[in-house]
Amino acid sequence: MESRKYIRESKEDKPVLAICYDFDKTLSPDDMQAQGFIQDAYGDNVGEFWKETDILASGNDMDQNLAYMFKMKENAYGKMVFNKATLQEYGAKVKLFPGVETWFERIRKFGEENGVIVEHYILSSGLKEMIEATAPAKSGAFKRVYASSFYFDEKGVAIWPAQVVNYTNKTQFLFRIEKGVLDVNDPGVNDYFRPDELRVPFRNMVYIGDSATDVPCMKLVNTLGGHSIGVYNPETKDKSRVFNMIKEERVRYYAAADYSEGSEIENLLKKIIRRTAMNDELEQAHYKCEREALED
Repeated sequence: MESRKYIRESKEDKPVLAICYDFDKTLSPDDMQAQGFIQDAYGDNVGEFWKETDILASGNDMDQNLAYMFKMKENAYGKMVFNKATLQEYGAKVKLFPGVETWFERIRKFGEENGVIVEHYILSSGLKEMIEATAPAKSGAFKRVYASSFYFDEKGVAIWPAQVVNYTNKTQFLFRIEKGVLDVNDPGVNDYFRPDELRVPFRNMVYIGDSATDVPCMKLVNTLGGHSIGVYNPETKDKSRVFNMIKEERVRYYAAADYSEGSEIENLLKKIIRRTAMNDELEQAHYKCEREALED
């Protein structure tokens, strides 16, 4: 096998805060596939599409994400060309929660003003091709989009899953972010890094999600000193899921998925950014003392 040289992110001279987001029902009010694609390829009974997907998965010991990807391809046959351009066309129509389009740059700038490099990452079981067609992605808001995706043949037609991201394997991307080993094929994610070599220690991570599928990432970030935030739809105001996650200690905070200027979640992130700056000063003082002791 031909060896490949991977480009890795270096440790910065300022603290890096990685904000990691689920997508569906976190940044968007509904599943991205159900905002036009399912209706055109399958029919208006979106619930029946997901029911058939569940039956396919459970009846074949199949990953649920692989099942929905198969159903999308199957139902598109004869109705549309199932290629990247088609997926991007539907992705561009995906609705976003209030304030999302300007959120990423606002938070990045606030971080810069407080001596913190803010990076935004997507960790989603949805489709990378659709997410990358949204306005924030096209404007360069995301450092990386980790999501399920298709392999396309020489004619550009989707023929096979290239990547599948489910609620448990999402956690690998947190370790990639921690070490700056961002390429999904880079085995360096398993290398040992001393605590002072980590580009984004877990205490400098925020995970934002909406449901039980985000729990492994939320719990991992919580356990290792970071911040997890559960969000709920600001229109329905249904807080039942975030209340359960608070009771079960899966998240530290919750807020409405309203990313407008001056919103509750914006004020919360600003506090986390200020704390990140202070934590970094303390950690640098600790590492200095540790090095001097070892050199003595």
